[in-house]
Amino acid sequence: MENQSLEFSSQLTMDSFVIPPGGKYPVFIFGIVIYLFGMLCNLTLLFLIILKKNLHKPVYFILFSLPLNDLIGITTMLPKILSDIVTETNNIYYPLCVLQAFLLHMYGGGILFILAAMSFDRYVAICMPLRYSSVMTPRMVAFIICLVWGFDLVLIVSIFSLQARFVRCRSVIMNVFCDNPSLLKLTCGNTTVNNIIGLFNTALIQAVSVSIQAYSYIKILITCVGKRKFDARKKAVNTCVAQLIILVIFEIVATFTILSHRFKDVSVDLQKIMGMLIFLVPPLLNPIVYGLYTSEIRKTLLNIFKNKVFI
Repeated sequence: MENQSLEFSSQLTMDSFVIPPGGKYPVFIFGIVIYLFGMLCNLTLLFLIILKKNLHKPVYFILFSLPLNDLIGITTMLPKILSDIVTETNNIYYPLCVLQAFLLHMYGGGILFILAAMSFDRYVAICMPLRYSSVMTPRMVAFIICLVWGFDLVLIVSIFSLQARFVRCRSVIMNVFCDNPSLLKLTCGNTTVNNIIGLFNTALIQAVSVSIQAYSYIKILITCVGKRKFDARKKAVNTCVAQLIILVIFEIVATFTILSHRFKDVSVDLQKIMGMLIFLVPPLLNPIVYGLYTSEIRKTLLNIFKNKVFI
């Protein structure tokens, strides 16, 4: 009877951080500052691409998906955690838990596919400059963007649709946010197929993304080495630096997150923090990295700032 009542209960209880007395409000304020900073940076990048005609180019139309994806990641996770810290309720309705998990997994796959699409654009621009306008047409750019989001959607839907066949017999999420592994732990039954499909999709996302980027950047490196003009090589390499930095940051954070759950000596709170970093660090650093390493975005921001200050 207990399992049956839990099955039809729509409210779940989530795990929480152990915060010392008097520390929850400073943590909440710090979290709000981080969230607002991330929102401001990513929205600024979005509006720059929308409003400034000098950024209406294929590379920036593809880039548009990156801050949009970052906003999904940070907004889906951080506000709920901050609310739980202050209210100390740690409850979430099952449909909202599924939605949160779905969006967080979409974010994780999305960032890798978007970086792959951007590396392809740079490959065409640097290795085939005379054919760039004929290859990266508006139709091709739209196709690439749809492929990025569509492929990510299909893979994530395939993971979550498998959970519908299980009976839910637990009501405690052993994490501070909802994800696919946490939802699987609520079910009763053999989840081997789900785990295999989940690992396969994760490996597929990594393989497709890393392969495209590795091929693109190797070809770019070969092309740049063959150029005699130093300025041409420098300009070509600088266009790829931002994307490589973002990829390295994401992979490092993801690796540390995975490893933190593989060692028994790592504290539970540290595991929770490491799990959060993958949804916090990229959205905070991505727009800053692009602002620093992409000259056109940097110049556009500086021009806006000068006009506002000196007019």
